[in-house]
Amino acid sequence: MRRNRTPDRRSPVTRSLFLACVAAIAAAGTARAAGPAPLYYQNPDGEPFYAAEPAKTKDGREYKPVFADTPAAVAPAPASPAAAHRILYYRNPMGLPDTSPKPKKDSMGMDYIPVYADDAGQGDPAGTVRISPGRLQTLGVRTEAVEMRQPAGRAIVATGILQFDERRLATVTTKVPGWIDRLVVAAAGDKVRRGQVLAEIYSPDLVASEDEYLIAARMGGAIASAAVQRLRALDIPDDEIDRLRRTGHASRHIPVMASADGVVIDKPVQDGMRVDAGQPLYKTADLSELWLIAQVQEQDLGAVAPGNRTVATFVAFPGRTFDGRVDLIYPSMNAETRTARVRIVVPNAGGELRAGMFANVRIDPAAESRPVLSVPSSAVLDTGTRQVVLVARGEGRFEPHRVTLGLRGDEWVQVLDGLKPDDRVVVGANFLIDAESNLRAALQGFADGDKGTPAGQGAGP
Repeated sequence: MRRNRTPDRRSPVTRSLFLACVAAIAAAGTARAAGPAPLYYQNPDGEPFYAAEPAKTKDGREYKPVFADTPAAVAPAPASPAAAHRILYYRNPMGLPDTSPKPKKDSMGMDYIPVYADDAGQGDPAGTVRISPGRLQTLGVRTEAVEMRQPAGRAIVATGILQFDERRLATVTTKVPGWIDRLVVAAAGDKVRRGQVLAEIYSPDLVASEDEYLIAARMGGAIASAAVQRLRALDIPDDEIDRLRRTGHASRHIPVMASADGVVIDKPVQDGMRVDAGQPLYKTADLSELWLIAQVQEQDLGAVAPGNRTVATFVAFPGRTFDGRVDLIYPSMNAETRTARVRIVVPNAGGELRAGMFANVRIDPAAESRPVLSVPSSAVLDTGTRQVVLVARGEGRFEPHRVTLGLRGDEWVQVLDGLKPDDRVVVGANFLIDAESNLRAALQGFADGDKGTPAGQGAGP
């Protein structure tokens, strides 16, 4: 092959222009090298794709460098409906109250999550959550309307112990000293009736009083009447006084009679014992009604009132219930258990119940007659310091409302303030929405605080 050895005949002007271009490119590179280094590189279409080093898109276009003096609020976006999908800021991936105007990583190397303009809920109250229809179905969100309902009082459950009705206890005594000659009722637990002879005693003082009556009866007039009154003051029964009038002879044995119907619960005397005036001989109790002393928690005490209906159950009678009514709320509380004693009267016509039995009791507070604004109990999110319900505003928007609650039932709770009739509240998946609402409100608050923050500074502490 024959080489062309013709000398280079390019003009001096062309060579000079080429050298000038090379010098200009070198000068531009030197000027850029002397300027500030870019913070990162961003997708040229404004999409949320970034790189720490120069990079290119799939179609070969280079990423745009972003410098420190670039305004953080400026986010390039194409002139299309997607402009509303621009990034406002970046939030902490773990939900911490920390935002940033630019991409960053947390201490564990996780990327911050972008928050877009169409997700920020601009114009909605703080904490409002927007959920797409598809996600609503996935979460299983259910709503119910707030209603005016007849209040259903919440039953109060307590425990208690049966004891004798103190108003139906009786003590049999004698008003004169003497000796027990004979015990007619000799055992505790025996049933007695009013006027039944329980024992016979010998008392010299009673014998002397009867002799004085016999003398006074012969004299007649006021003296005889005074003698009769003396015998009655010593609890001498009228039958014995009539016998004295008929026979004219004093009796050695004076009967001691029961003062009320009931059961002997204590008998401290024996045959032949000497007894003093006022010493108890028998103690009896009427078991037709018993007292159930219930221990009611302090937080339930305000719903209990005399006259409330009660239902008690006992392990001795499975499957059976015993009705009663609240008779009294005692005026003091137990400082250790923070409970108050509530006295419940329980009928015991059959005599099946025994003092000392343990009972579970349900107290039904009296319900108000007028309807009240109510929501299902499952709609209330109670943190201990606040009560919140989530109100559905349509189009997938849910707004948290603080409410003031009143009476609580088994399934419904009264709302005193915070809602109005026909509002719809979330009753299913509300815990998930509440968590998102709290996070959204916190981030919105930090975003509002960052409006005056210089570019390049995060909102975190």
